[in-house]
Amino acid sequence: MARLALLSVSDKTGLVEFARQLVTEFDFALMSSGGTAKALQEADLPVTKVSDYTEFPEILGGRVKTLHPRIHGGILGRRDVAEDVEQMAAHQILPIDLVVVNLYPFEETIAKPNVTLSEAIENIDIGGPAMLRASAKNYAHLTVLCNPSQYETYLEQLRQHEHQPSLEFRQSCAIEAFSHTGDYDRAIASYLNATPEAPSLPQDFVLSGKQLQSLRYGENPHQSATWYQTGTTPTGWTAATKLQGKELSYNNLVDLEAARRIITEFTDLPAAVVLKHTNPCGVALGGTLFEAYEKALHADPVSAFGGIVALNHPIDMSTAGALTQTFLECVVAPECEPDAKEILAKKSKLRVLLLPELQNGPKQTVKVIAGGLLVQASDDAVDTPDDWQIVTEKQPTPDQLEELLFAWKVCKHVKSNAIVVTRDRTTLGIGAGQMNRVGAVKIALEQAGDKAKGGILASDGFFPFDDSVRTAADAGIDAIVQPGGSLRDKDSIQAANELGLVMVLTGIRHFLH
Repeated sequence: MARLALLSVSDKTGLVEFARQLVTEFDFALMSSGGTAKALQEADLPVTKVSDYTEFPEILGGRVKTLHPRIHGGILGRRDVAEDVEQMAAHQILPIDLVVVNLYPFEETIAKPNVTLSEAIENIDIGGPAMLRASAKNYAHLTVLCNPSQYETYLEQLRQHEHQPSLEFRQSCAIEAFSHTGDYDRAIASYLNATPEAPSLPQDFVLSGKQLQSLRYGENPHQSATWYQTGTTPTGWTAATKLQGKELSYNNLVDLEAARRIITEFTDLPAAVVLKHTNPCGVALGGTLFEAYEKALHADPVSAFGGIVALNHPIDMSTAGALTQTFLECVVAPECEPDAKEILAKKSKLRVLLLPELQNGPKQTVKVIAGGLLVQASDDAVDTPDDWQIVTEKQPTPDQLEELLFAWKVCKHVKSNAIVVTRDRTTLGIGAGQMNRVGAVKIALEQAGDKAKGGILASDGFFPFDDSVRTAADAGIDAIVQPGGSLRDKDSIQAANELGLVMVLTGIRHFLH
């Protein structure tokens, strides 16, 4: 009796060629349902419809096709258990030797713009995961394939092992099937959890990823590292186009994500970010992208050496020329003009990535600790001066308010304790990651030097004392933006009034640990 292969796939890549090999070279009989059966029939391949075999029609608009004892009995029956064999014979259940299933494209569906909840629900596969799990459970007696990339390897297994794939191969396929259904269920749960009716953070949180590529090492050469893709559809950095340059490293990717988070704060005017070790060393807005990059670069040219650059507009020729004048690790932008690509190509080792959807980032941040995970909603709060409180006698001018907002947006992405000094929509000094706020103030002001006169100072946390306010005034700072919330806020406000400074309180804190 010919061996039986059950094929039911959404992704029909390579299906017909694979099925033809099964029939002509290995004498398989084929059974399929729905669109898979139609594709095989159109290719003139002999195929039995599932509904004909089970003698039960597809019902409920196709929701029920393969959920039948003759299907699952043929998958789960143990060939070395006499009782199973007797029951299969009694109920006319044929043993199934190969199950080829991949699932409805749920993630592709929800990635479409304006997809409705009902459309998403109808693309939740039920019969497919059931067959995959059943087949994977019984891998001792059959093979399950859930990816077209497995087809040729399976055929080679049949050729090498007298038409019976090795147990090791069948087990590896079972593991992939369980991983596939696990990822699928997590994608559905994540989608449903993102609906307005769902809680912001779920009761159960599971991380899952498929190895995208092995990295040379992690933060240091003695640490191994791998890049995993979450979900089946590439998004974020896995969907970026790499125009040129060396392979991305672990540190490159960490820095690129930090740069992406900053550049998404600026959507209108051309903006440039130069970043080093996840902290910005230069951020600027300009009338053109070239102007913005030049301002950001010269904000701290020493730190910019070997840095990461993020741009919010397509790279043009003049900006490309400027980028090639400094040693940089990576550049990311939404697009790149053809002539600019030629200029950048002269720096062949420079990694240049295009990420059109710069704005699309994760909704949660995750940190691993001993024995568990810490998960929080991303700090994507939108800050506007309309929500701020002006607490000093001196009122900010419209231009100062714009500058305060620019400084505040940058400060949000600097490691705490964070102080940012700006003027003319350009960072002048950044004090990052200090153990006390006074130290961060001194570092930022020292870096800004005389340019601090007439500038703006932003602090990611409140001032516990008025000493930082007085230090800022001594350096020539005109206005300060900070969240407020200290028991001694009145001391800082009083100092600002005495010294003729503007102070605004945002009412929101942006610590970045």
